[in-house]
Amino acid sequence: MVEAVRNHVGWLRVVMRRAGCTTTTWIQGRGAVGDVPNGSPARRDFARLAVLVALAAAAVGTLGRGPAVAQPAAPSTGPAGDSPGWLNQTDLFVSGKEGYTAYRIPALVVSAKGTMLAICEGRRKSFSDSGDIDLVMRRSLDDGRTWEKMRLIWDDAENTVGNPCPVVDRQTGTVWLPFCWNNRRVLVMKSTDEGVTWSKPVEITKDVSQSRWTWYATGPGHEIQLRSGRLLIPCDHKLDNATKQQPELYYSHVFYSDDHGATWKLGGSVGPHTNECEAVETEDGLVYLNMRSYHGKNRRAYAWSRDGGLTWSEVKLDEALVEPRCQASIARLSDRSGGGKSRILFSNPASTERVNLTVRLSYDECRTWPVSRVLHPGKCAYSDLAVARDMTICCLYERGEKGPYERITLARFNLEWLTGGADRLAGSGSEPIEGGAGAR
Repeated sequence: MVEAVRNHVGWLRVVMRRAGCTTTTWIQGRGAVGDVPNGSPARRDFARLAVLVALAAAAVGTLGRGPAVAQPAAPSTGPAGDSPGWLNQTDLFVSGKEGYTAYRIPALVVSAKGTMLAICEGRRKSFSDSGDIDLVMRRSLDDGRTWEKMRLIWDDAENTVGNPCPVVDRQTGTVWLPFCWNNRRVLVMKSTDEGVTWSKPVEITKDVSQSRWTWYATGPGHEIQLRSGRLLIPCDHKLDNATKQQPELYYSHVFYSDDHGATWKLGGSVGPHTNECEAVETEDGLVYLNMRSYHGKNRRAYAWSRDGGLTWSEVKLDEALVEPRCQASIARLSDRSGGGKSRILFSNPASTERVNLTVRLSYDECRTWPVSRVLHPGKCAYSDLAVARDMTICCLYERGEKGPYERITLARFNLEWLTGGADRLAGSGSEPIEGGAGAR
């Protein structure tokens, strides 16, 4: 049986079912994004057949007929065609499984030794942002191909433990994990053994907050170490118990450590009308802060710092970065010394709704974003980017069919896939299709 429906941004969702096997393929133009299910070679062959059937049907107009819908944002670079591009996707956290009603707020980091840590909130009783929420994680020792079982990082009874924002000190190898307790207090813990064990949390609220800040959220998502050695933690806060109707009291800010996590200090604030944020250091030593915006324009906000986050420029909106008022991620792929080009990655739901998870690429230090490709056309929300030690691009993101929080998926792909074969890293190769790995 084949079912097809077109969403509001012009993608056709084709679901094909046979003998207990279901596969979903998203199609736009001549390009497709699909999932190859775990299991036998026959099941994976069926999934590949479904992709071909869906593409052929779409090409001759037999599926999803109806009025064409223009895509309002995030133009894709198009299908990879015969380029050596590949995409593999694996669900790491599935809501309703392993004792948690929901998993949300993904964070992805790669240690100095190459261990990949996928961290998120495990929400025990509901999808709510408050309540009994723990921090959980999974580890990969092979650049995200396979994963250890989920393990608990921290559980504080009925309290909310959330907004993970791990950062790696590449000089000491320590993985630091700042997070929030009930969105009022800030704590930090660390791992010195690649995430196998974690220290007890230490509260640092008095060092990184102010008295009027009645809501506090670290990150979320990975944070960065500057070339100076500074550990920089972007965050957001609200003043005076601000409500959803008072975005003029919403701000972004950073805190930092210059002594490898021994002490933490408050940096500069950016706003108002700003919120969750991530940062990247440019090749000329500036810090670029990309922020969720409450300016009412459905565009990402950004600011620059020339002093490592102590002060910030005025806030501006990037017309190229459409958003539905949601978190986003940014990460460096390469610089001119390592990859021949400066390449910075960006991911978010590129729409005015929480759909259309798109990855973008900048070659000029975040000033323009000439390359983009849709990773998941359906419902989606938060994401976090990282680069594996083999230079595979990784995006850990929330997605689903009926809602955006059904599972947290790791997408692994190469630069050729992202650019449709127009760009590649020296020495990059093809990804073998492994049992249950995902879709090409």
